This record gives sequence, structure tokens and C-alpha cells, in this order.
Amino acid sequence: MNLLSSLRYLVALHEHRHFGRAAQACHITQPALSNALRALETEFGVVIVKRNRAFAGFTPEGERVLASAQRMLHEHAILQQELGSQTDVPQGAVRIGAVPTAMPIVARFAALLQTRHAGIRPAVLSMSSDELEQGLADLSIDLALGYTERMGLRDTRLVAWPQYTEHYFLLRRATHTHPQGLQRGPAMTWQEAGRLPLCLLTPDMHNRKIVDAAFTSAGVWAQPVIETNSILTLALSVLAGSVCSVMPGALVGTVRAYGELEALPLASPEVQTPIGFMSHAATRPSRALQAALTLAQEPAWLHQATAHSGLLTL
Repeated sequence: MNLLSSLRYLVALHEHRHFGRAAQACHITQPALSNALRALETEFGVVIVKRNRAFAGFTPEGERVLASAQRMLHEHAILQQELGSQTDVPQGAVRIGAVPTAMPIVARFAALLQTRHAGIRPAVLSMSSDELEQGLADLSIDLALGYTERMGLRDTRLVAWPQYTEHYFLLRRATHTHPQGLQRGPAMTWQEAGRLPLCLLTPDMHNRKIVDAAFTSAGVWAQPVIETNSILTLALSVLAGSVCSVMPGALVGTVRAYGELEALPLASPEVQTPIGFMSHAATRPSRALQAALTLAQEPAWLHQATAHSGLLTL
């Protein structure tokens, strides 16, 4: 039995929650995956996987084996990076997850990181807050950009590097097209915005919870006419139809070229949400992750990434 391969199959089963999809992700047949997991159970002398007609989860002993597998594979990946890297030239993959509203920022971060360190291969993933937190807990991602106010919701020990503060705007079609692109309009109250036809993110997204809380605080119940889990749909629905949307400045900055649109700062209440990078506090970072964390702590990187967009934190 190849222990590392079997541990990878176990972690893949945890990630996909399905024998067939886990086998496909590992590029093996389902019987081969099942046989490897049974061999793993024989090796440790415990039942690891609850079996029914479909995957039914892990036994308590299986959860312990899974946690050890995640740590062992993490350390194996770090060792491979260290052996393949020169002292001052980090190499290897670094997996970075971000909440959808922070994707424009993390995309620029990954591009700057790769420009600085040609040997680093960033993988940028759009994930919900729950998925980010689970990914940090099970070591399937190395770094997360998201809502630091949620850090205490799980048992995982995290460390954070604050980046910026989300401020919110109503995005709508402008009365007249502006030749200079998207314009900033006068402030609008959340109560006024709540009476408009809106396209908002779906209720499972943390950003939607922030927006709903702001409407509630303003004394209005906003019922969106369109819901989506796609940040692209938020902007395109405004551009193509008669709806408006509530978006943080980082997203509004991505549509600054559209003179048909205008962004109005939302007030009463003033809503400001901290965004930061987070990583697992109890694990040894790889050289690639160390390089990413060094960049994340440089104030100049964010200024460079957002110099062309004045809407990020205004």
C-alpha cells in the first residue's frame, strides 16, 4: 500500500463527499479508491468510512485519521517546495480563496505575487465564507481573503492581516451616459435603496446578510427581484435591465468603464466591514505562502492594485 496515495484518496473523499467524484478527481477507478481505503482501515485497525449505498461520512476514528492525513499531506507539500526551492527563490503552488466580493482584489494580489516570484503558481478560488473557513480548517487552501469578523465562528485558530474596509454603494443606470465612465452620484439612504427593484446575492452569502442587516436597521424590508451567487450577474443585471444593486466599492470599481452606470454611496446607517487575509495559525507555512504573507503585509501592494479605482474605500 502506498500510504501517501491512500491518504490523498481519503482527503479527496472528504472534499467531494462521493466515492465516484473522489475517484475521478484522483484519476483512478472507484473500485481502486475503495480498495485503497479498505487497506488504510486494515493498516490502522479501525473503520474509517461509514458505508451505505452512498458515502455516509466518517467514523470518529476516521475523523482522526482524516485530520492526520491532512497534516501529513500539508507537510509533504511543504517539504517538496523546500527541496525544490532555492534559498531566496520560493517555488510551488499556493491556494488562495476569497469571498466573491473580494475577487477583484485577490486577482490583482495573485498577479503581483506571481510577477514578484515567477516560481510561485497561485490558484485563486471564489468561495463562500463557510467554504473559506472549512478550507482553512482542513488545509485545502493556504490563504483566505474574507470577512475577519467571522474568525471566531469555528474552533480553528486563525491569524489575520487586515487589508481594507468594504463600503457600500447603490449601482444603477445613469440618466445620461457619462463619457468619462462610471460616475459617483450623491449619497442615498438604505431606506430609499430598499424601495427600489434590486438584484442581490443569495441569502446564503455573508455579504447578503450584511446588506439585509443594513436594510433592517434602516427600517425597510428589501425583497430583491433577482437573486444570484455570481458577482458578474450583479453588474450585468443592472447594465442590461431596470434593476439596481448593492455592491461594495471593490466590485463597483470593476465596472468603472461603463458610462451608463452610476454609483451612489449608501448612508444611514454607515456600514463598514473589515476585509483581511487569514491563514491557519497552527501550521508551518510553505515558502510560497511565506512570500504571499510578506506581500500581504506591505501597504504599498493594495495601493498599487487599486490605484485605478477610487471607489474601494470611499
